[in-house]
This record gives sequence, C-alpha cells and structure tokens, in this order.
Amino acid sequence: MSPLNRKLLRDLWRIKGQAGAIALVVAVGVSLLVMMAGMLSSLKETRAAYYERYRLSDVVAPVTRAPLSLLERLAQIPGVAAVEGRIFGGALVDMPGQAIPIRASAVSLPTHRAPRLNDLYLKQGRMLVPGRTEEVIVLDSFAKAHDLMLGDTLTATMNGARRSFRIVGFAMAPEFLFTTAPGEFVPDDARFAVLWMNEDALAAAFDLKGAFNEALLSVERGAMPEAVLDAVDAIVDRYGGQGAYLREDHMSDRFISEEISGLQATSVVVPPIFMGVAAFLLNIVITRMVQAEREQIGLIKAFGYSDFEVGFHYFKMVLVIAVAGAAFGCVLGLWGGRAMAGVYQTVYHFPFLVFQISPASFVTGVGVSVLAASAGGLFVLRRVFRLTPAVAMRPPAPMDFSRSGALNQRLKSWLDQPSRMVIRRVMRNPGRIFGAVLGVAVGMGLSSAQLSIMLGFDETLDLTFGVIDRSDVSVSFFEPMPAAAVNAMKHLPGVVEVEPTRAVGAVLRNGLHSYRGSVTGLTPGASLSRAVDNDMNDIPMPETGIVLAKALADILEIGPGDMLEIEVLEGRRPVLQVPVASIAETLLGAPAFMHMQSLNHEMREWGRVSVVYLRVDSAQLPALYAELKAMPSVAGVTQREDARAAMQKLMDTGAGAMRYVMAAIAGIITFGIVYNAARIAYGEQARDLASLRVIGFTRAETAFVLLGELAIVILLALPLGVGIGYALSFLIAAGFSTDLYQIPTTFRPDAFGTATAAVVLAALVSGWLVRRDIDKVDLVATLKTRE
Repeated sequence: MSPLNRKLLRDLWRIKGQAGAIALVVAVGVSLLVMMAGMLSSLKETRAAYYERYRLSDVVAPVTRAPLSLLERLAQIPGVAAVEGRIFGGALVDMPGQAIPIRASAVSLPTHRAPRLNDLYLKQGRMLVPGRTEEVIVLDSFAKAHDLMLGDTLTATMNGARRSFRIVGFAMAPEFLFTTAPGEFVPDDARFAVLWMNEDALAAAFDLKGAFNEALLSVERGAMPEAVLDAVDAIVDRYGGQGAYLREDHMSDRFISEEISGLQATSVVVPPIFMGVAAFLLNIVITRMVQAEREQIGLIKAFGYSDFEVGFHYFKMVLVIAVAGAAFGCVLGLWGGRAMAGVYQTVYHFPFLVFQISPASFVTGVGVSVLAASAGGLFVLRRVFRLTPAVAMRPPAPMDFSRSGALNQRLKSWLDQPSRMVIRRVMRNPGRIFGAVLGVAVGMGLSSAQLSIMLGFDETLDLTFGVIDRSDVSVSFFEPMPAAAVNAMKHLPGVVEVEPTRAVGAVLRNGLHSYRGSVTGLTPGASLSRAVDNDMNDIPMPETGIVLAKALADILEIGPGDMLEIEVLEGRRPVLQVPVASIAETLLGAPAFMHMQSLNHEMREWGRVSVVYLRVDSAQLPALYAELKAMPSVAGVTQREDARAAMQKLMDTGAGAMRYVMAAIAGIITFGIVYNAARIAYGEQARDLASLRVIGFTRAETAFVLLGELAIVILLALPLGVGIGYALSFLIAAGFSTDLYQIPTTFRPDAFGTATAAVVLAALVSGWLVRRDIDKVDLVATLKTRE
C-alpha cells in the first residue's frame, strides 16, 4: 500500500464521525432514488403482466341492450383483435349485521368457456358449474373484509328482485384493482362487492336473454384506439350506446396511473435535494481538511509527489465517502423498495408481484452521488493544485482583524470575553457561517415541508367531510328519479333535511382536448353537498353555463366565455353546447358544476335527481336504513363517516404512505447536517479551544465558545428554513395531488414549530457529542503543537 493510501485510511478513521454522517446523507438520497425507482418499475411491470395474462380489454362499450349477433360486426372493425360480450349490472347485497345495504356489481361469465377478455384469477374455491344459477364467485377483497367463507350464502337484490346465492369461489380481476362503487371515487373493500355469475342466471335477472349490455374489445398493436372508439360508437349507438371508452378512463386503471404519476413527480423533486446537501457537506469537510493540512500538503509535494497525485489523494477521500454511502443506499433502497412494493401489492389487490429494479437505477444512484460529491470536492481541490511546497509549508497569512477594534470596544460594555470571541468569529468568517446556516436551513425545510404535507392530508379529510359534505347519509338511484322521490325522502324516519343533486356521466370536449368525467347539478344555496373553492367560499351556480375546476380547465385548455361540448353518456345521449361561466380553484377532484335546473333543462329532463343527501336524526338511522332497503329504485346508501374512513385509508396507503417515509428521512438528514456543522466547527477550532483550556478557561467556557457559534448558526437558520420549507411544500404537494384530490398548501405553524423543535433537539444532541470531545482534549499534546 502506498504512503498516500495509508494516509487516506488514517484520515478517514480520524473523521469517521463526519464521514459517516455525510455517507448517511448520501445513502438516504440514493436509497430514496432506488426505492422509488423499484416501486415504479414493480408497479408498472406487475400491472402490465397482470393485464396481459388475464387479457384486460383495451376498450369498454356499455349499451342498454344489444343482440349477441352484434359482436360479429364489432369484431370486423379494423384494428380489433378480440371481442367479448357480457352482462354487467348493479346489485345491493344484504349482509347479516349490516344496517346499510352494500353496493355490488354483478358480472356474467360465459357458460362453457373461459372469458376471452377480462378473465378472473381464482384465488380460492372453484369456477361456476353450468346450469347452477344459485352459484356465485365473490371478489376476494370484499370476502376478506367480511370474513366470508366458501359455502356461505349471500342475499342480493337485482333489478328489483331479491335472490339468494351460494359462494363457491373467491377471485381477483385486473379491472378491479380498486373496488370503487359506481358514482363514488373512494375505494372501499368493505362497502363494494363484485359477484361473478353464470351468464344465463344474470341474463334472466336483467331480462337480457340472447343479449348483452357491455362489449369488451382488445386492440391490435399499432392500431389507432380513437378510430376504434368512433367505429364502436357508430355501431352500438342505436342500441343505447353510452359512449365507448379506453382502458385509461376506467376508474381502476386511473387510480393506479395517478399513483404512478405521483411517485414519478416525487422521485424527480426530492432525491436531488439530498444529493445537493451531500455535495455541500463534502465541500465544507474537504475545505477544512485542506486548510488544516497545508503544511502536510507542502511536505508531500516537497518529497516529489505531483499536483495530480496529491489532488487525487483528497479526491479519493470524497469518492470513498460517496461510494460507501451510495452502496449502503443501494442496499437500503432495495430492501425498502421490496417492502413498499409488497404494500402496493396488498393495496392494489395484485395476485402476484413482479418485483424488478433496473440495474440502471443502481448505476444512476451511484453515478449521481459520485457526481454530486465530486462537485462538492473539485472546487476545493483547486486550492491543492495552487499550493507550492514553499508556500504550503509556511503558516497561512493571518486574517486582518484591525477594523474590528471599534466593535470590540462596544461589545465589552455588555458581553463577557467568551461571548465576544463567539461574535468575532462569526463576523470574521461570514462565508463559512452562511454555508452552515444554509445547510441547516435546507434540512429544516425538508422536515417542515414533509410535516406540512402530512397535515395537508388530514386537512383534506376535514374539509371534504366537514365543509364540503355536511350530510349524514347519501342515497343514489339506479336511474334519474322525478322530483316526487325527493318529497318521498322527506317523509322517511328521522329525515331532517333533504338536498337533491343531479350527476350526469359525460365526455367534456374542447377541440382536440377531452375528459371523461361527470357534470354535477346543484341547487342554489346547497348546504349538505357544497361546491367550494380553495378559500372554502361557496362557488355560485350561474343560471346558465358551467363552472369548471381549474385542474379540469387546464386539461381542456378552456377559459371563461368559451363554449364547451358536453357529450352526455346516459339517456338519449344528447350533445350539449354550454358556455363556461367561470373557473374555480377546487379542493377535491376535477369537477364540473351546473345549476341543477339548468342541467335538466339542457337535457330536456325536467325535475330529475340522481343522488339525494340527507341530514338525519341519528336515533332513527336503523328505521331509515330498513325503509331504504325496501326501495327497489335505491342503488346505494353511503354513510358519511364510512366514506371518510375509506378516504383516510386511501391517503394512508400507496403514495400517501410515502409521506411518512420521507418525513423520517428528512429528520435523519436534518440531524446529519446539524451534527456535521458542529463537528466541522470543532475541527476548525480544536487548536484554539485547547489553547483556551491551557491559559485557564474552564471546560464550560471553552464549550461555550464553540457551541455559542453553533447556537448562532441555528438561530439564523430557523427563519431561512421556514422559507425553504414553505417553498418545498408546494413542490411536494403538487407531486402528491391527483385528479381525485388536491393537497392544500398553506403556512402551518404547528408543522414549522415541530421542525424547529427537531432542529433544536438535533443541535443539543450534536453539541453534547462534541462537548465530550472538548473535555477529552490532551493539553500536553496541544502545548507541543507547533504554531
């Protein structure tokens, strides 16, 4: 081993605390990058494999009723690879011990063969036996939520008729990665079921013998999906077509796509911040080391080592720290990615997991960390090249402190000597102090931003179910009901207030831009289900025109006064031309609102309602639910607290769970930065502090000189950290927000207060660790040190 390499090992051992802290910062950044890359890759690969193995359709075309012979015409459309017709209907399941009927989707299975498209994965039990109309296969997630067993009996109401079924199997399916009831946007395993039945049995229940009401199509590679959609709509239009749509518009696939988009946005924003902090810390450490080893550098060069050899010696120290941190980060990221991928497998109901991390992720992680570390060290290494042996072996020229005399006289009147030493050192090294302040502020900013996002999730829940939705119960119908249904609701047990709404599924178009969603009609002054902006003010419903959420307006690239085309996907399927009345900043989803009377007028369906929100006397809830169960027109009953619990679960899993991981990581990096600042300050002042001890300063006074500087750094960093955290919270909130919900970003004193407390605690712990080193200073060795 060469002498320089032995020196490298000694130096690394001497600064093992600082090197370990910097390596940990690098490891955190690399692990986050690798972990998120692994999750993204695993999600994408698992989804693709699941879709392919079980032949998830590319196009879904719902109709009212179409003959089976129509499938041949659909199969002849250019670009169509396969076609499957099936029956898809709504049902209400009456579970023992459940007061509220549970919404369900009933799906037909071919009698003598496996489905060509949208096959199911049988997890337990067996497939249906032809001719046995009483058998049913149940969605596995629903069965787990209710502890169902094979052989149990289910009672369901379909098309107004009450039927009993025997469970023969539990299954999963790629079209039900998220179990969301029609008309709702929050998945809930316990409140939504899927029942697979024999085709003949379901045809008899919905009077669809020899017909189907949903066509599934797969598209050949290279075909134009939009052209296939147009051709399908043209064929099924006369049979009550409700608008064919692509897989990406299916609610289940949209959920997972939003999740992937959120992870991608987060992976772009956060890891570079960690790498930048690591580069900054390495720059400070190497700078201090070069300054402290000027004489050694000169001596090494005097023995014949070239500038490049000496520079590369210090550069190798940077590389060792960076590579060690990156290697640990890769291992940590691999473990974390596998663990989080397992969580995603459970959340999204994948029957298997294709865990895959591309080697490029490890290469990128190591490469980025080395580049960031190199950037932090190269600027310092220029000083090594400039030092000649003769200059380096002489002590550096002392700093000019002559202009601080007047300040010293003013400080004497109200500061003691140790305090004046702290103030003078801070003022004489503004660049180094600013660097330390900036490093601590960045760490605090990361922590406070993550805490703000965590509180933002909770605020979204409180606003959604405390300000926007003030109802106790919402009741939806299988089809739009006349106004008389509202009057009937007023006379149900315990009903205090009734508020009707009209929700219409539609495709909103503006030129080449389109969005498949819905238009919600509200009554003026709605109080149970409100439309509010980001400031929690009511969005006024104009008598004519439509109000669009800003997120939706951005997708459609439309503004106030422009004409919006609304292709209604129900009833007579009219195509409406409606002016955009206003654009509103909304909190939840990407909604479109209209005055309910105006919406019904445009559709030529006066007085129709699709959902009724109720305020109810809680003592009368059992009697109310009993009455609602007996109504054949009722498609579903949702209790607000159940919806809140489902949304809480949604936000605490998947990408939402990442906020906890990132908050913990931000806490680690904050401590690493503060500890490094304390260690660097001690390394720079070790000789001075030892001299103070020799000339009579007590241990407490000596520690005060060092830690007083750290205290000033922390005090200056706190307000800067608040500003950085506030800015970062907007970037991170944008990554977590989706079309389904937006995370509000405001100044939250409790979040910044917690982050401040964490920084102060980190400073106290770091100060205590450094104080131990001060107390262990060898005074004899210090006296022998050559000035």
